[in-house]
Amino acid sequence: MEITWLKSSYSADTGNCLEIARRGGDVFVRESDDPETVLRIYPEKLQAFLMGVKTGKYENFA
Repeated sequence: MEITWLKSSYSADTGNCLEIARRGGDVFVRESDDPETVLRIYPEKLQAFLMGVKTGKYENFA
């Protein structure tokens, strides 16, 4: 089964964009300039990460 990748409409056409896909119960993430490297993330973990970003949890993360 092939994965259909989506990228944000805010992404420029530079070829360096974050892309996301969903298949079954998993979420997949990759960078468009390195499409062979794919991360599989469970939806609950992705949701927790995004909430942390929105609330500033990672602002001082270096």
